Amino acid sequence: MMKKVLVVEDASFMRLSLKTMLEKNGYEVVGLAENGVQAIEMYKTLSPEIVTMDITMPVMDGLEALTEILKFDPNATVIMLSAMGQEIKIRESIVIGAKSFIVKPFKEDYLLKTLSKF
Repeated sequence: MMKKVLVVEDASFMRLSLKTMLEKNGYEVVGLAENGVQAIEMYKTLSPEIVTMDITMPVMDGLEALTEILKFDPNATVIMLSAMGQEIKIRESIVIGAKSFIVKPFKEDYLLKTLSKF
């Protein structure tokens, strides 16, 4: 069964490369959001099984969106994506309830290994 993934990322090239990596490895990308507000709306309508969530985004960042998604669905599987040097925000996201995190830049096999745990 293909797992449904919602990709949340403000950089369009990164959104598309995540989508490509996931789809060619058997995941179904059900939505692409470019900020936290879109992420929450899409989560509620699309019911993805996994969310990849960028931490730093305009409008609403990944930590706020993570908090709101978990209020809506305490069992949500959200995996945070962050650039190097954001250790404090990564730790914060784990405390809030993110299931895991991936530091950018990352290799495809690392992304897949992380997602395969969920």
